[in-house]
Amino acid sequence: MSTSAVVVDAVRTPLARGKSGGAYADVHPVDLHSTVLAALVDRTGIDPAAVDDVISGAVGQVGEQSGNTARWAALAAGFPESVPGVTVDRQCGSSQQALHFAAQGVIAGAYDVVIASGVESMSRVPIGSQTLGRDFAGPKVHARYENGLVPQGISAELIARRWDLSRAELDEFAAESHRKAAAAWKDGLFDAQVARVTDLGVDETIRPDTTTGVLSGLRPAFRSDHWAARFPDLDWRVTAGNSSPVNDGAAAVMVTSEEAAARLGLRPRARLHSFAVVGDDPVLMLTGIIPATRKVLDRAGLALRDIDLFEVNEAFASVVLAWQAETGADPAKVNVHGGALAIGHPLGASGARLMTTLLGGLEQTGGRYGLQVMCEAGGLANATIVERLDA
Repeated sequence: MSTSAVVVDAVRTPLARGKSGGAYADVHPVDLHSTVLAALVDRTGIDPAAVDDVISGAVGQVGEQSGNTARWAALAAGFPESVPGVTVDRQCGSSQQALHFAAQGVIAGAYDVVIASGVESMSRVPIGSQTLGRDFAGPKVHARYENGLVPQGISAELIARRWDLSRAELDEFAAESHRKAAAAWKDGLFDAQVARVTDLGVDETIRPDTTTGVLSGLRPAFRSDHWAARFPDLDWRVTAGNSSPVNDGAAAVMVTSEEAAARLGLRPRARLHSFAVVGDDPVLMLTGIIPATRKVLDRAGLALRDIDLFEVNEAFASVVLAWQAETGADPAKVNVHGGALAIGHPLGASGARLMTTLLGGLEQTGGRYGLQVMCEAGGLANATIVERLDA
């Protein structure tokens, strides 16, 4: 008899600005991370000694997020010393990959109870800290891509050009993300999903009053003389307003077997149905979510029309709009409570944050199947399908 992996609970922190002066700028990332681990134990009532492993994502694995930060977060949360931890890096999909590893371990019979989580303190470990001044690709990769690798912001511009997405479309999508996220908080839809770290009670980068008029006045974020000379046909549509902000935050998901959930008196919320990970063009970089969506649907034996809600990480507005154009997904089912453009994108935590939001959304709308997909640096993407139980 095959074993199913189920989600018992999921929780996240409110997301803070990942800059000096942000709500968590004085909080060590280990302590930030420990908040969601402790919250899962408190919410489920489980003995933390029953946790077989803590698998966590972090992108900036340097400085205060180095040295296997998952291990230290588990100890900071008060878990017994017997509970192990491991930190993984699939770039922005790190905690989504941690969730895949957790579920696969349960299905294989290696785990009964495991926590998949993620953290990123971008105020204390700024983006790119781990690669600063280093050639992380190496000469053979550069030789393979003779026209050269580019930063993600340039990839977002190339995507906007390829799919002919206007500046107005990008800004309209961003403004709508802020509107939906602000409405979700106002209506109390996020309240049960969050554990507070400080007195921050909502996501700090949501701007309820943002309009397309305001966004249209922003300058292109990634244009420079160097890139303008290299890509003279780009008309530079990507701005700070239609790109995700930098954030601090953490999120965690408890995964068990159905048998362990019954034995421990836990109520499963959803079944982790199907998983996929793909590689794609590392120059366009962020388009892997398109083949990842097709791959996970094929594995699940489902069609796009079977999916009730989608969570597509809003690294850039152009990424989600290109994905919608290629897949034909109903925009009314996509990021119904806003996305990273408003809520924020604490890199290593975003996969688990999206799953927390997706589970809540399925329960609030009565949906059965949810699909989460995440673009990742290097031309990678993870996709996950969950099935709400009691649907």
